[in-house]
Amino acid sequence: MSHALPAGVQVLERGWLSANTVVCGGEQPALVDSGYYTHAPQTLALVDAALGGAAPALLVNTHLHSDHCGGNAALQSRYPALRTLIPAGQAAHVQTWNAEALSYTPTGQQCPSFRMDGTLRPGSSLQLGDLDWEVHAAPGHDPHSVVLFEPQSRTLISADALWENGFGVVFPEIEGVGAFKEVADTLDLIERLAPQTVIPGHGPVFAYSADVLGRARSRLDSFVKSPLRHAQHAAKVLLKFKLLEVQAQDYAEFERWALSTPFLALLHQRYFADASPQQWLKALITDLEKAKAARLEAGRLLNS
Repeated sequence: MSHALPAGVQVLERGWLSANTVVCGGEQPALVDSGYYTHAPQTLALVDAALGGAAPALLVNTHLHSDHCGGNAALQSRYPALRTLIPAGQAAHVQTWNAEALSYTPTGQQCPSFRMDGTLRPGSSLQLGDLDWEVHAAPGHDPHSVVLFEPQSRTLISADALWENGFGVVFPEIEGVGAFKEVADTLDLIERLAPQTVIPGHGPVFAYSADVLGRARSRLDSFVKSPLRHAQHAAKVLLKFKLLEVQAQDYAEFERWALSTPFLALLHQRYFADASPQQWLKALITDLEKAKAARLEAGRLLNS
C-alpha cells in the first residue's frame, strides 16, 4: 500500500527524543509539533531548509508533552509573527505557565515557556499550508490530544495515538485515571477514518493497514489485562527519555533525578512498593541493559 505524502507536506524526523515535525508548505506555511527543547537549534535549521527560508505562519501542537512542544519558544523567537494553536483543555495552564499541570515537573522533563494564540476545536477544520485538515479529539495517551486528518489524500497526523507498532504511554493511568477505554475509542476513530498514510508522532511515515491497528489493539489488550506491565513500561520509557536527553550521567546523579521525579515515585508507590525505590530503579536499569537500551560502566549510566 502506498504511503506517499500530499504535495507540499514534509516530515522532519529527529530521533525518538523529539516528536516528528510536520511541515506544510504553501502561501501560509504551517508546522505541526516542534520537538524537544534540546533539539531546538536543529529544529530551526530543518524548518528553515524545508521552507527555503520562508517564515511559517502557523504552529499547531497535537498535545503539550515536552517532546512535542519543547521547540515552540525557539520558533516563536525566530518568527515573531508565528501564530500558535494548542488543544483547548490546556489553554489556561499555558497562559499561567503551570509546569506542574502541563506535566513537565511530574515527568522530570523541561519545556521553555511559550505563548498560545488560539485553540484547536475537535470537529472543526484547519488550514495547514494549502490543505484543509479535520481536527479530531484523540484522548488516551493524553486527555487533550488531537489527531489531524486530510480527507483528500487520506493522510492522518496521528501524534502518539498510533505508531506503526503501538502507541504512546497512557499517562493518565499513571495518575490513577482510567484511560485504556479512551485509547480503544481513539483506535476505533482511526479505523473509521480509514487513513491511507499515517504520520506518527515518532518514527517514519507508514502505510495504514488492518495489521497496524491490530498490533495496537493487541498491545492495549495486554495492558488492560496487566496494568502492572503498563506501569513497568511507563517507568522504563521515562528513564529512557532522560537517557536520550543527557546521553551519559553519573549513576548517583541519575538516581537522584529518578527518585525525585513525581511520576516515577507515583509508579513505585502504586505498583512496586514491595521493593525500595533504589532496588526498583536498579531492576529497571537492568531491564534496559538487557534490551541494549542503556549501559552502566564505571559508575556512569550511558545511553545505547
